[in-house]
Amino acid sequence: MPIIKSAKKAARQAVKRTAKNQQIKSDIKTTLKAFKANPTAENMSKAQSEYDKAVKKGLLKKNTASRRKAALAKFAKATKATA
Repeated sequence: MPIIKSAKKAARQAVKRTAKNQQIKSDIKTTLKAFKANPTAENMSKAQSEYDKAVKKGLLKKNTASRRKAALAKFAKATKATA
């Protein structure tokens, strides 16, 4: 356990940030699973939106999200989903 006041605060902040990051990751996984089960344009849009939110919050880098969104588009094209 931290003893110094600033270390205690940092520990509290880390817990909150971890919870927030886990929720964002969970949202991404949920929408991705929904898209793969039913590859429609609407589901693809939701999945891409979740990636954009993760970039905005600083959880993913821009190019990582871009690469994953491109993979979604490739998957949609392969399954003949309308984009």
